[in-house]
Amino acid sequence: MTWDDLDAHLDRVPGTVSAYVGRLDAPPTWTRHPDAAHYAASTMKVAVLAALHRAAEAGTLDLDAPVPVVNDFDSAQPGAPRFANAQHYDNDDAVWDRLGGTATLRWLADRMIVRSSNLATNLVLGHVGLPAVAEVWALAGARNSVTGRGIEDFAAREAGITNTVTAADLAALLGTLATGADTPGHLASPAACTTMLDVLLAQEHREDLAAGLPEGTRIAHKNGWVRGVRHGAGVVLPDDAPPYLIAVCTTTDLAGGDDVEDDACLLLAHISAQVWAARHQL
Repeated sequence: MTWDDLDAHLDRVPGTVSAYVGRLDAPPTWTRHPDAAHYAASTMKVAVLAALHRAAEAGTLDLDAPVPVVNDFDSAQPGAPRFANAQHYDNDDAVWDRLGGTATLRWLADRMIVRSSNLATNLVLGHVGLPAVAEVWALAGARNSVTGRGIEDFAAREAGITNTVTAADLAALLGTLATGADTPGHLASPAACTTMLDVLLAQEHREDLAAGLPEGTRIAHKNGWVRGVRHGAGVVLPDDAPPYLIAVCTTTDLAGGDDVEDDACLLLAHISAQVWAARHQL
């Protein structure tokens, strides 16, 4: 396979397929529409995770202090009614089991990533605030990604307030976390970056990028999907080659919104497998 062959294959896919592939701290080896904006789906949760750990390091939030688990949130649209999440649209009953009780922000952040819980995300976002997430994107060098609202904030969505990402920006954010784990960075301390990578390594939704890798290959990643959208972004850690970044964003009718093996999911796995095969030449 050559990168031109992969591009030719993706040219036949309906919609927009964006990608960024390359080593850490190096120019990308292959990109495809890397700055095209896509609805973020759950990939924005990585920026929320980073904002939480930054707040903890600044001493403004305690990761291990219990907070109320509620389902009632301020809309990002001024003057709009408060909104709530729907349990059937979530991926993690464990958070809902604590409704009316408490949980630590650390536990909620873990569920936000490993199970992609929407309720956990809005709870964490309510504590860190949208400006802190915007600061994370800026510090990571993202140029086009915006986290404008919480999940299922339909009033804000109708007002045109949305969440967008690009393949290049997701790669920049994950690359900042990965390199910051080894050297002091401007986003978070090495210890905090390592903690965040450990959470991403524990990801339980492994149907797309991870499915294209050999069994047991480590990948610190986050995916996201709704009808018409399927994304995956991560840091792959081979045993026989240096780590590499891969971010693939798709806006396509192939994405049915299911989390197991729709055609967009299989497409991401195919791209991941092709990149894996070329890992020594990245």
